Amino acid sequence: MKILFTRKIPSRMLDLIPGDYKVAMWSEENSTMPREELLKEAADADAIFTNLTDKLDAEFFGHAEKLKVVSTMAVGFDNIDLHEATKRGIPVGHTPDVLSEAVAELGLALMFACARRIVESMQFIKENKWESWGPFLFAGQKISGAKLGIIGMGRIGKILAKQAKALNMEVVYYNRRPNTETEKELNIEYRGLEALLQESDYVVMLAPGSQETYHMMGYEQFSLMKPTSIFVNVSRGSNVSEEGLYKALSEKKIFAAGLDVFEVEPIQKDHPLLTLSNVIAAPHIGSATQETREKMVEIALNNILKGLNGERLLHTVNEEVYK
Repeated sequence: MKILFTRKIPSRMLDLIPGDYKVAMWSEENSTMPREELLKEAADADAIFTNLTDKLDAEFFGHAEKLKVVSTMAVGFDNIDLHEATKRGIPVGHTPDVLSEAVAELGLALMFACARRIVESMQFIKENKWESWGPFLFAGQKISGAKLGIIGMGRIGKILAKQAKALNMEVVYYNRRPNTETEKELNIEYRGLEALLQESDYVVMLAPGSQETYHMMGYEQFSLMKPTSIFVNVSRGSNVSEEGLYKALSEKKIFAAGLDVFEVEPIQKDHPLLTLSNVIAAPHIGSATQETREKMVEIALNNILKGLNGERLLHTVNEEVYK
């Protein structure tokens, strides 16, 4: 049977695959398999090891008539047409839990970097502009004792809340539904979105990407925030109107933004947001610790092998496929 990998995975991480399986893998490091190549290779594939940059829509499933299992090396799956997969009896696996700590840590890292103007300061030194110490040179915002607003209280949100509490931060959250058990466990409080934005010194976006959350943060929402506040997005780029964010940052409606995700990836170097000194951008590295990525590969591969053996996947997105 043939397993198609849409990204290059180190060969040492493929030891789980039995020798009688055929492996087809995109060969270029850190680049996306072209659509034409994806459809061509999918035609005789029994399984696909995919990621969030691949669009597995009705057209794709129409080409992949032999497909028995889909496994994405991600927790999110908004790039996959679950209706089409389920209709064809194809289980879709993903890699939840394992990346939660890494993403929460990056959220914190971006908060600190924005608050203390780390990148700006480094650039200042590299341009040989540092002539003397100044009493308010690159003065930023404090974190200890500040209020953190988390949009989306899932696994990552809970970890981030615990980390923030260790930093003596007050934590409020917005979710589709309040969770009283989580509130008691973590000593946090629920807020409506508008109230959260008005109160918080830091706002971290952790909502999943969906039609419901599309552009839920735009100029109107950013205008509700404090001029000293900081916005961080480590969820999905589609959750934020980049035009609205650019306008808010340009007009000093908020202090800074730390962004790991964008509406169109990779973001281009001439993007308006990258012209602003109060923006810190990262190339979608939320789960990018060596240990986390290796574990994600292991889980995604196990999902595939179980699917090809007719077994239930470790983590199945479309559970209804088994009914």
